[in-house]
Amino acid sequence: MGGGVSIHCVDVASGRVATGLRVTLQRLGPDGEPTGPLLAQGQIGANGLLADPALMGDAITSGGYEVRFFVGDFYRTLGHAAPGPGFLEVVPYRFHIADVAQHYHLPFKFTAWGFSLFRGGA
Repeated sequence: MGGGVSIHCVDVASGRVATGLRVTLQRLGPDGEPTGPLLAQGQIGANGLLADPALMGDAITSGGYEVRFFVGDFYRTLGHAAPGPGFLEVVPYRFHIADVAQHYHLPFKFTAWGFSLFRGGA
């Protein structure tokens, strides 16, 4: 088993972890576009993390990935957005894993108007 991926989400507008935010992870194909089935999916838990066993399993190999954060749905669920599309609806983030022995921590900090996403040191 490699180092895996962890995804941690914080709604900085409220100062809380983004419990309930929907997140998906999919592999990128040779053309750089998402391909195949979702590798991981779910909602962010009370600890701010996506708890999908595939993130720490053998499914995480070297190559490209796209994680998607469903920000618009998150704010609509909280009642903080109009029913239509928000400024941010789905935030895609593409990254590559070169060394599967390393852990790739992705902190996603966001509001309804912007976000920060990077490889953190987990």
